[in-house]
Amino acid sequence: MKPDIKDRDYMYRLIIGQLFYDGHQQIAVNLSQALGCSMQPPPPSDKLFRLVSIAKQFVDDPDAKDKEPTMAAEALSTGLDLEFDADVAPTTPEPSLYETIYLTSHKAPCRSAAFNVDGTLLATGSADCSIKIMDVERIVARETRGLDLNALDNGPDAHHPVIRTLYDHIDEVTCIAFHPREPILMSGSNDFTIKLFDYSKTAVKRAMKTIFEVEPIKAISFHPTGEFVLVGTNHPTMRLYNVETQQCFVCPVPSDQHRGSISDVHYAENARMFVTGSKDGDVKVWDGISNRCVETFQRAHDGAEICSACFTRNGKYILTAGRDSIVKLWELSTNRCLIAYTGAGATGAQDCPIQAAFNHNEDYVLFPDEKSGSLCSWDARNADRKRLLALGHTAATRCFVHSPTQPAFVTGSDDHRARFWYKKLSS
Repeated sequence: MKPDIKDRDYMYRLIIGQLFYDGHQQIAVNLSQALGCSMQPPPPSDKLFRLVSIAKQFVDDPDAKDKEPTMAAEALSTGLDLEFDADVAPTTPEPSLYETIYLTSHKAPCRSAAFNVDGTLLATGSADCSIKIMDVERIVARETRGLDLNALDNGPDAHHPVIRTLYDHIDEVTCIAFHPREPILMSGSNDFTIKLFDYSKTAVKRAMKTIFEVEPIKAISFHPTGEFVLVGTNHPTMRLYNVETQQCFVCPVPSDQHRGSISDVHYAENARMFVTGSKDGDVKVWDGISNRCVETFQRAHDGAEICSACFTRNGKYILTAGRDSIVKLWELSTNRCLIAYTGAGATGAQDCPIQAAFNHNEDYVLFPDEKSGSLCSWDARNADRKRLLALGHTAATRCFVHSPTQPAFVTGSDDHRARFWYKKLSS
């Protein structure tokens, strides 16, 4: 039986995707152009190799036809997984369609922000030493549903999105993280302290616990259980703290550590690994149990400082951003860069570090371009560049965080403002 045109196209796309995956980019591009799919070349994928491996079972083993193919037993991923869904089209709205629906001001630059695990709360931190906690549902409801929340009030300010304002640092708040299970907010600061706030108590504005460090705090990440927290500082050595006892652990092998200050830390969702990025230009992957470095991507961005590093939900990939304005996707099974998202930084090199992030279902990669003041976005699977979104800040964007559950993100800027962006259903 002769294959139809769709079957041929699918076969060619598998071949091109396999060539991209195996590092033969130029050959893949040439073949893609020759076959007329140069406008949207297939993403890198190992699917062809796995299909051939399965078919080979039937050739090499006469009894294989009575067995289930290996691939059939594997579960599909809910996030980015180039093994299974490399050719899936995005199902969520493009980031260029988001709009600012809420704006809050600090008294100094806003350079840190975080959502909680279920995306219902948002916190922003500022160089004015304050932290604001906002109710995301109130932000969305007052703008998109036209609800008269005053009718539901128990007090004059109950409808306001800002539900807590916390003061206990004496220098800039540089990083924020919500506890994954308890109503606790952790913050790090240039005042050499890490503070834990119990935001379930409405009258409390001061921290219930303080961890003292010897360097300014640059990044924090909670263990998925909430029992431990990773702390990156201006020192090259990664710290791991027991949240309850405040006991500090460090890797006993000096050669495992970075050579420059740590700029970002991030736990994988299964806690088996964590990743760190540093000013030394390296990205390190660590074993979550032994606290030992198991892989180093040296000069990950050609020696440029690493701005951010985070895992995909399935833990198969790491997304990094560098001061070279390039975002990269690294595959852990092969320890190499699989996709480079380029096009940001065209108007000049960035002066300040800024994070890259996925949207809530990992369809898109997002990265603010400092010089143009716009948000760059790409299809996460094939690096297809999407339309720019003007962020509207009057100074450099210094923090960027996307909601883990819905089409919403927050940007913080040196113009003292934090903007909440949302894709309205009616738009």
